[in-house]
Amino acid sequence: MDNRLYRDFVNILGEELLPAMGCTEPISIAYAAALARDALGEIPERTEISVSGNILKNVKSVVVPNTGGMKGVTCAAAAGIIAGDSSKKLEVIAGVTAAEVQKIAVYLKTASFSVEHSRSGCVFDIGVKVYKGENSAFVRIVGHHTNVVLVQKNGESVFSSEAVYEENSCRTDRSILTVDKIVEFADGLNVADVYDLIKRQIDYNKAISDEGLKNDYGAKVGKVLLNSFGKGVHNRAKAAAAAGSDARMNGCSKPVVIVSGSGNQGMAASLPLITYAEYLNLPEEKLIRGLVVSDLVTIHLKTGIGRLSAYCGAVSAGCGAGAGICYLYGGNAAAVSCTIVNALAINSGVICDGAKSSCAAKIASAVEAGILGFEMTRKGSNFCGGDGILADCVESTIDNVGDVARVGMRETDEEIIRLMIKKC
Repeated sequence: MDNRLYRDFVNILGEELLPAMGCTEPISIAYAAALARDALGEIPERTEISVSGNILKNVKSVVVPNTGGMKGVTCAAAAGIIAGDSSKKLEVIAGVTAAEVQKIAVYLKTASFSVEHSRSGCVFDIGVKVYKGENSAFVRIVGHHTNVVLVQKNGESVFSSEAVYEENSCRTDRSILTVDKIVEFADGLNVADVYDLIKRQIDYNKAISDEGLKNDYGAKVGKVLLNSFGKGVHNRAKAAAAAGSDARMNGCSKPVVIVSGSGNQGMAASLPLITYAEYLNLPEEKLIRGLVVSDLVTIHLKTGIGRLSAYCGAVSAGCGAGAGICYLYGGNAAAVSCTIVNALAINSGVICDGAKSSCAAKIASAVEAGILGFEMTRKGSNFCGGDGILADCVESTIDNVGDVARVGMRETDEEIIRLMIKKC
């Protein structure tokens, strides 16, 4: 692999493997609200929030951490305004104190909030406008969770980005990713170039998974898996990923390392490999290379789908996990490709109806598909091109899945959002 392409792959990992505390959509709202408060220079008395349907979908039912168990758009914004540290970005409300939790609750009762469904056409769109007396400030985030495109004070621009409102604007081109190149990169990787990134992913995601297995969060999917189906490595891999989501979707304040803008995907792409590496007694270096495969395959799959859609992102991360486990067992690019195709044939089409407790179960299902896809490959049993949306090569199959998710499921996404707004 030439040096420029190698550096681009390292940069992609650096752009994607970010720490976040809490589900990333409400945290992005909290981040925008903290920035708006900073621009205003004081605590606002009135806040107007505009969010795209996909943001609303992922905020409605998930607990915002460090708020005493509260959910929703206004809660996320209030937390950012009262206790947010905007310099921490996706860890904006990680440092909330017990006293500030009480202040957030009081503020929600005393200040004025309104929430509007944005019709901008952008899938990822957050606008927060705050007022105090005659003064106002406005912040807009578009495309991805920290992509601030506009900050205004009293209608005057404080910051404006020339970057277009695309989710990958100002980022390394993801179109360079292919399965062959990903495996080539992992094989030739100087582990020191990504060690800090991957080690943080291992440490953070394992810690929240352990928390989910020790305590009763949400529907306790991880604990149910272990108690019902035993301690084999296959089941422990699923349970580890599910338990992390159990905790994260239900208010745990431990941070995770995200992939493709999602903590659930970050955990699904990493925790099964950590479990298998322990089972196989592999050296840390081998685990790091396997995680690089899993992370990059997940990013590759999600690039064609988009950050937010009606297609459950855990499916992509489950494929990534299967691919990474295949690599841990010594699989080459051809075996990794077969694993991905098998996994996509099994589980494509799971809908995303927002962040919530059941995400843990969907993660378990996605990891199951990834592991089954690998076991089929290992036994020489594979699905063939022409079966459903499967093509004759892995890259064309990935393109097909992207088309189904991004284009074919657009109306599905709109209907899911309509139903969720109706319930609100």
